Amino acid sequence: MGEKTWLPFPVLLLAALPPALLPGVAGFTHSLDSDFTFTLPAGRRECFYQPMPLKASLEIEYQVLDGAGLDIDFHLASPEGRTLVFEQRKSDGVHTVETEVGDYMFCFDNTFSTISEKVIFFELILDNMGEQEQEQEDWKKYITGTDMLDMKLEDILESINSIKSRLSKSGHILTLLRAFEARDRNIQESNFDRVNFWSVVNLVVMVVVSATQVYMLKSLFEGNLQSRT
Repeated sequence: MGEKTWLPFPVLLLAALPPALLPGVAGFTHSLDSDFTFTLPAGRRECFYQPMPLKASLEIEYQVLDGAGLDIDFHLASPEGRTLVFEQRKSDGVHTVETEVGDYMFCFDNTFSTISEKVIFFELILDNMGEQEQEQEDWKKYITGTDMLDMKLEDILESINSIKSRLSKSGHILTLLRAFEARDRNIQESNFDRVNFWSVVNLVVMVVVSATQVYMLKSLFEGNLQSRT
């Protein structure tokens, strides 16, 4: 096994393992929302690590945007190595887990394919990371009176958190819509190429059949003329 290398923020954390075991490994910093699109070659497996605190929420959503069959194997494991989710030949999926302290590993496996590479999009949504409470404490340091302007700090924080949550959900929905659009576009382009290919094949077959029929009819007439003479 190779050693994991954790790079400084905001670089994607990468660590390479032997190709026979895990061809690629990566992790993310403690951002609340991360998304990534990558190409997984045929016969390869790519794994990522996400460090999590205690009693947080980790949501992983993935989609196969391009590639034959639009399917992939997905594996999610706890810091102790216990399998939490294992799916085979899926085109998309959404999974949410309550976390323990440690690095969660999730892998995308394309070893069942010998020819087709896959383009995969996934998004991580991290909740209850312990940052909201710290932000509230930072706000309280700047308030000197509890009745200032007849406004309560709790009301202000509640409004701000509500706006932040709605903006985060809006961004999440837009990201998913872009992923769906990319997958639909790839499917349409693939269908367009197939239609063009088979149209050309049908045209070539029609030309060959027509030429063969003309040749055979011409041969029949020439044979009749020679027999009469």
